[in-house]
Amino acid sequence: MGKKNQFFTTILPVMLGFFVMGFVDLVGISTNYVKADLGMSDSVSSLISVSCFVWFFLLSIPTGFLMNKYGRKNVVLVSFILSMVALVIPIVLKDSFAGYLVAFALLGIGNTLLQVAMNPLVSEVVSGDRLTGTITLGQFVKAVCSFLAPIIAAACVGTAFGWRLLFPIYAAVTLLATLWLWLSPVKNTPIEGAEKVSFARTFSLLKDNTILLFFIAILVLVGVDVGMGVSFPKLIMERFDLPVEKASLGNSIYFFARTVSAFCGGIILMKMNEKNFYLVSIIAAAAGLVGMLCAHVQWLMVASVILFGLGYANLFSIIFSLAIKHVPARANEVSSLLVTGIAGGAIVTPLLGIVTDATGTQTAAFVAMLVIWVYMCLIFGKVSKTANESA
Repeated sequence: MGKKNQFFTTILPVMLGFFVMGFVDLVGISTNYVKADLGMSDSVSSLISVSCFVWFFLLSIPTGFLMNKYGRKNVVLVSFILSMVALVIPIVLKDSFAGYLVAFALLGIGNTLLQVAMNPLVSEVVSGDRLTGTITLGQFVKAVCSFLAPIIAAACVGTAFGWRLLFPIYAAVTLLATLWLWLSPVKNTPIEGAEKVSFARTFSLLKDNTILLFFIAILVLVGVDVGMGVSFPKLIMERFDLPVEKASLGNSIYFFARTVSAFCGGIILMKMNEKNFYLVSIIAAAAGLVGMLCAHVQWLMVASVILFGLGYANLFSIIFSLAIKHVPARANEVSSLLVTGIAGGAIVTPLLGIVTDATGTQTAAFVAMLVIWVYMCLIFGKVSKTANESA
């Protein structure tokens, strides 16, 4: 009975935090709807992604300081509050592009705090040997949020608020998450010696070749993921002449594949060494990208994005957990540094928009993503070595 109570009072509120973390994937679907509603180009509408993801670069390390001083749980609670405010703005200022930029800026700030604090918070409720699997299950919960968003948005078309009804629905979920975690007995222990932490000390982690390579991997992973969320519906519209509400459901297929893979991966990684899982994942994702480039029939496009989603789903948690286990004594700093890499979403998406506007085809964006993905293959040796050391 004690274990059941612990699961309800500690594990579940933390897992719901991963669901809130998934709100960052609203960027992809929102960008396409806003572009259609306001008649914008790819390069201009991509500013929504920039307004959201630039904060991961600016605030991740300061968030590590806050986490050391005030505790991981308190930082997560503040992130929930910022997310709720952000999700209200698109309803109030529904026809304002500036309003969307402000909303996603606040969402980015809240998500920065959340992503920095959430993975170390998991270590407060599970033992170290189950950390990778638990973080992967958290990514499964995050993927559920991302999977549901396009479906809910499409279902809301025709209502008074239209697709924007998605925002108050998710705001209500965030309120539940806030109250549940606040009332939970999850520890909130500040770290002794927090005053010794600094930007220089945190960035000094990059002198470690393993941390440097994993940091770049996070840049690549998030950049390609956000690029997929924005570009995949556009590729469907271009290839098969579908309206935005139907094409956006393609993201649900992608996120569904990620959801299934993250759930299975979370279970498998409880017992399996990360290196073998990593190798299968990067090959599957690369094959999926090639398939999307070549697909001119809908079934092949669907199969390819499913393959990419299955391969992609567990890579973030593998890289993140290996980095934390590589330098466990500085887990907070490692987390804040790696979350800085989520700014890859602000780097890759505008690049894809520029490439698309210059060439006039979404195919160019997928060629660029495939080239970027090569990096994930090149670091397999480092992943393998680190996984063996931490086994």
